[in-house]
Amino acid sequence: MAASSSSPSIFFIFVCILLILIVPVAPKNETDFKPMQELKKLKRIRSHLKKINKPPIKTIKSPDGDLIDCVLSHLQPAFDHPKLKGQKPLELPLERPKGHNSSDENMDTFQLWDCPKGTVPIRRTTEDDVLRASSLKRFGRKVIRRVRHDTASGGHEHAVAFVNGDQYYGAKASINVWTPAVTDPYEFSLSQLWVISGSFGNDLNTVEAGWQVSPELYGDGYPRFFTYWTTDAYQTTGCYNLLCSGFVQTNNRIAIGAAISPRSSYNGKQFDIAIMIWKDPKHGHWWLQFGSGLLIGYWPSFLFSHLQRHASMIQFGGEIVNSRSRGYHTSTQMGSGHFADEGFGKASYFRNLKVVDWENSLLPLTNLHLLADHPNCYDIKAGKNNVWGDYIYYGGPGRNARCQ
Repeated sequence: MAASSSSPSIFFIFVCILLILIVPVAPKNETDFKPMQELKKLKRIRSHLKKINKPPIKTIKSPDGDLIDCVLSHLQPAFDHPKLKGQKPLELPLERPKGHNSSDENMDTFQLWDCPKGTVPIRRTTEDDVLRASSLKRFGRKVIRRVRHDTASGGHEHAVAFVNGDQYYGAKASINVWTPAVTDPYEFSLSQLWVISGSFGNDLNTVEAGWQVSPELYGDGYPRFFTYWTTDAYQTTGCYNLLCSGFVQTNNRIAIGAAISPRSSYNGKQFDIAIMIWKDPKHGHWWLQFGSGLLIGYWPSFLFSHLQRHASMIQFGGEIVNSRSRGYHTSTQMGSGHFADEGFGKASYFRNLKVVDWENSLLPLTNLHLLADHPNCYDIKAGKNNVWGDYIYYGGPGRNARCQ
């Protein structure tokens, strides 16, 4: 009897164990489904956002959906840099390059913010912005590339005018603004001026400014005012806009990274933005001016090696990324998406191209070179007249019958 009475108990225990092993326990919440690696990634992203999104004293919502934070100027990301900690932005330079004339420049091609005096407007970075990047490490940085003459430079293609062979202390141009189609979320289309020094190896120094369409960086297809810098050929230093410590903003009206409006239309009204970068003779920093004399801020000279002294090349023009994600050349447009021969109102342009010399004077270009590394996809041509001075038309549609 003892043996027969214990059998059901053993069987019952066995069944209970099977049920425990087989029947899943309901999750406490949806995060139980997320791999630990994903949770760690989100934690890193939120920590990074806390670092770069400084506490605002006022927030404005832009017409295109951005949040613009008015941040005390001495708390902006630049002052996270060890050499700037505890400091405040410098006073504006008293002397601009000689020959600067703002009579044909205006501010109607931008969004102006009403941030209080003593603050700077900064576009707030979101989780979605970071998640669109290939990695947190590369967020806010250009894809590593070679500059200029390498036609197989990691998918980057150019149509640029450049001068070299001298010592340059700045550059100026008015840049036509369009809304080029970018067909892949990891591609971009930009138009900018480059101030460059170094050997075009790993010691390349640049400061850059212009407009760009970058779905990966901004999450939309609007042309946006941007800046960039690097001191090691885009490897580990520098970033777009204010996404790392470096560029010091001094202006309380313009948010770097904000959309530009209105924009040019084919066979319609044309809009451009005037940009000047120059090296202040007194302190040696590289200042950025927008439109009719509005100073945006500066890149401190200590960020650089070669650019502590001067630039050895100036470039003006367009750049796109061709990812060949569909197995053939991208249809991402450069400029207006039309070739240079179409001219005013159809092709995109730079006008009034000038450089700054060692005497802090703006001068017309000499020995101008043109480079279109894929001329069947994007091309460039130059001209000169009494109204526009030195100018270029450039751009193209990308993939077409001659561009495969």
